[in-house]
Amino acid sequence: MLEKTNRVNYLLDFYQALLTPKQRNYMELYYLEDYSLGEISELFHVSRQAVYDNIKRTEAMLETYEEKLHLYEKFEQRLSIITEIESSITDENTLNLIKQLKELD
Repeated sequence: MLEKTNRVNYLLDFYQALLTPKQRNYMELYYLEDYSLGEISELFHVSRQAVYDNIKRTEAMLETYEEKLHLYEKFEQRLSIITEIESSITDENTLNLIKQLKELD
């Protein structure tokens, strides 16, 4: 479950601009703020089922965006390569540059 939550959080980071404000709100509350479906439904005066359906549809949309754009996949690949480079370098200046690269993502 934690792996799924992390994946959805990354997908939100990459694709949140493609979501409607309502979708963004529900996803942020559920995945980032750890609100329950009931708490979100009370906050927006809708049924629990409406919140659940919206979140599931939005998750599917995020996965569709990822299938087409591969931003998260490329991010993971970059991070893996940077980590590998980092482990093989001893020069402090180069390590600092790599740290700066990591912070950009």
